[in-house]
Amino acid sequence: MARSRKSTTRRIEVRVELKPGVLDAEAASTARALELLGIPGIEGIRIAKVYEISFQGMDPKEALQRASESVERLLANPVIHKVSIHPLS
Repeated sequence: MARSRKSTTRRIEVRVELKPGVLDAEAASTARALELLGIPGIEGIRIAKVYEISFQGMDPKEALQRASESVERLLANPVIHKVSIHPLS
């Protein structure tokens, strides 16, 4: 009797942010807006995008590889972005 194989979902978090020294206009604008709203003492703000990607039916190594491929092909520009990729499940 063959056992049915339960399909596993692998969740990967991809964090994309600008490298140090790259102008973050959105963060600067947000800092100014917060100061105008009366929130003093803001030394700096960095904006990052976090993608949570779910892959169905693959092992952790393959899911990380697919997430890395997603970064290379669409999610980040290696010239201006730094990226971290972490498994969630």
